[in-house]
Parts: sequence; structure tokens; C-alpha cells
Amino acid sequence: MPALFVSPSLTIPDDELQIAFARSSGPGGQNVNKVETQVELRWCLLRSRSLSETDRAWLMQRLSTRLTSGGELLITSSLTRSQLQNRQDAAVKMAEIIRLALVRPKRRRKTRPSRGSVERRLSEKKRHSEQKRTRSGNAE
Repeated sequence: MPALFVSPSLTIPDDELQIAFARSSGPGGQNVNKVETQVELRWCLLRSRSLSETDRAWLMQRLSTRLTSGGELLITSSLTRSQLQNRQDAAVKMAEIIRLALVRPKRRRKTRPSRGSVERRLSEKKRHSEQKRTRSGNAE
């Protein structure tokens, strides 16, 4: 299996990926009973040389529900009856999961409302209050 391109800053070398095949379940006639088309793709985050320590810690936290007890990300694909297509599908799935997990949210900057927006809000409150006060009949 070739190296897995995740993003411009991360490419997982092929020696870090383990691939295994199994017989797919479900309908498919004799093909299911003969051919191992299901693909299992594994990548161990704990032993990966391609990650920095900060990225490793971030991914371990973000992907904690998807990791095995040994710290491996396991992706399976049995989408098609072709082993090659399932291999490609598993690689695409893994790259997408890792790419999305690496995205860090932007930090929120505290802001204050502008003077004009405060004045508009207060004048609108006064106008609305005056409108309600005159509506009740006891305009004093």
C-alpha cells in the first residue's frame, strides 16, 4: 500500500499502515464465500513517526471513541465486491477522519459592541417603551 496523503503537513508512510483482508458478510452469492474482499486498515497513533507530540495528543483526545485499546485507528470497508476498490475506500475514509480530527477550532476573540450600536439599541428601547406607554390610555 502506498503512503497515505492526509494533508500538506501530514503523510503517513506505508510501513505504519497495516492492512488485512476478510470475507465480506451479506449477499453476494459464491463470491462472498470464496474471496476476501473486506479490507481492515489499521494505523497506530502511539507509535507513529509522522506525528508531532502535540498532534498526537490532540488526535488521541479527538479520536478517543474510534481508537482500539492499543491506540490504533481501525477502518473497515466492504462497500464493493472488489478488494482493490475497498482498499481505496478505506484509505480515503482514514484520511478524511484524520484530516477532520486535526482541525483545531478558532479561538474566540472577546469584542465589545460599538458606541453606535449601543445608542441605536437604547433609542429603540425608548421608542418602544414610549409606544407601549401611550397605548394604554393613561399617558401621564
